[in-house]
Amino acid sequence: MRLTRLLAHSARLLVVAASFCASSASNAAYPDRPITLLVPFSSGGTVDSVARLVAVQLGQQLNTKIIVENIPGAGGTIATERVARSKPDGLTLLFTTPNHTINPAVLRNVPFDTEHDFAPVSMVAQIPELLIANSKEPFTDFNSFVAYAKAHPGQLNYGSAGIGTLPHVTMELLLQKLGLHVVHIPYKGAAPAMNDLLGGQVAMKMDTVVTSLPQIKAGRLRPLALAGEKRSAQLPDVPTLSELGVKGYDGMLWMAILAPRGTPQPVIDTINQAVVRSVHDPKLLQSFSVYGVEPVGSTPAALQAQISSELKQWADVVKRAGIQAN
Repeated sequence: MRLTRLLAHSARLLVVAASFCASSASNAAYPDRPITLLVPFSSGGTVDSVARLVAVQLGQQLNTKIIVENIPGAGGTIATERVARSKPDGLTLLFTTPNHTINPAVLRNVPFDTEHDFAPVSMVAQIPELLIANSKEPFTDFNSFVAYAKAHPGQLNYGSAGIGTLPHVTMELLLQKLGLHVVHIPYKGAAPAMNDLLGGQVAMKMDTVVTSLPQIKAGRLRPLALAGEKRSAQLPDVPTLSELGVKGYDGMLWMAILAPRGTPQPVIDTINQAVVRSVHDPKLLQSFSVYGVEPVGSTPAALQAQISSELKQWADVVKRAGIQAN
């Protein structure tokens, strides 16, 4: 009987050891197949362009092919849900933006847990937003805009790419911090919002340096303030909001990679290290500069902290502004 128990115990140990070895071998072999990187936006935009640039460099770092797949719709939740329901093997990843943290505050019945159904990998890069105005408006800089808006509450308006988009909520956050009342005019996309800004139908909007720079140089738009930590090389005379005294303001279009919850930590670490190396590659940095992109390459913990903080921030902003999705 004792011998039988010993043999049974030894057999169990062999099974556990074999499982551990198999798991270790699996992690060591990662990635053994191509990786799919889901982008929750249409092809051709800035986020998609950055995702494709990163995918090439990341594929080289991981010695595999990375397939970028665009799945737009429902504010990005279709692609996000697919990743949340994917096998946690590191072969299906999400290239996401602040939409990930804004959606729970704006949309009803988001079909996943934004904070807990994903494993953070890394903040990849970011683009600071730029507050711009039509050059014919009766203010010439940020301080004169604030003074004019205070003297004329509800008489100025601003455009955005739509209700619940990043330019909408970041503008509302700024207005709340300044105690201003400026009327929101939502559009179906950034292009029509820019067209009406140029035409004078709206007074201002949040944009990026790259997309607004040609019109700034042409004298049709006036830059008021940048929402970055440092000034833009393309617009060195435009101050940051922090310089102007607006503290604790976050107006970044960040881009990050998430994996499904339960993805093994060694796999997360492998991807993270590859991202950090990729975003500081000289060739990728040169490509980033075309889009005004700043490299980041954060730890998973830093990305998780950013997501947790923004979920609370946007819930508060949306509630105070009374924002409701169509």
